[in-house]
Amino acid sequence: MASKAKIKAPENLDELIRELHEVFESDRVDIDQVKTLMESYRSNQDDWQKYANYDPFRYTRNLVDEGNGKFNLIVLCWGEGQGSSIHDHTDSHCFLKVLDGKLKETLFEWPSESEPEKPLAVKGVSYVDRDEVAYINDSIGLHRMENTSHSDTACSLHLYCPPFDMCNSFDQRTGHKRKCKVTFWSKYGERTPFTPGC
Repeated sequence: MASKAKIKAPENLDELIRELHEVFESDRVDIDQVKTLMESYRSNQDDWQKYANYDPFRYTRNLVDEGNGKFNLIVLCWGEGQGSSIHDHTDSHCFLKVLDGKLKETLFEWPSESEPEKPLAVKGVSYVDRDEVAYINDSIGLHRMENTSHSDTACSLHLYCPPFDMCNSFDQRTGHKRKCKVTFWSKYGERTPFTPGC
């Protein structure tokens, strides 16, 4: 894997993608290195505008790059007041960089195996501002992401390693989980056929 010293700030999204491909040539994920690289890219709307597709009813997931099968890079677009379900990451690493606006992250404990029907416990709440990067994996817990603004949209860049097409969503009141298929609103800037997902 490339050393941390090799990281230089990408000048645009295409350069960030090239550098991510280099980092992921190794089978070992250096969380700090990926986070530093994603933080070093300064959001420029001209770079990601073609992936920014908003839907009035739900947030959208827009595939940017498949990372040679090692990762998925996705632009998520959040309309005013839109949010995700509480969900896991199916043993993947998840890096999230806010490109525009601000997102609220609520962390939850995993549901109790011994106490079914118990509400999920909140571990913490934080906000991710433009150009900041957050990280989560299943050992940290579950989370929900929300654009709490009722006047502004938000946009974020997510890297999942390894990629996944199924995850679990959770009911906050009971801890019950259900499997969800993860779908893309668009791929490489082109609308995909509609398929229901979570």
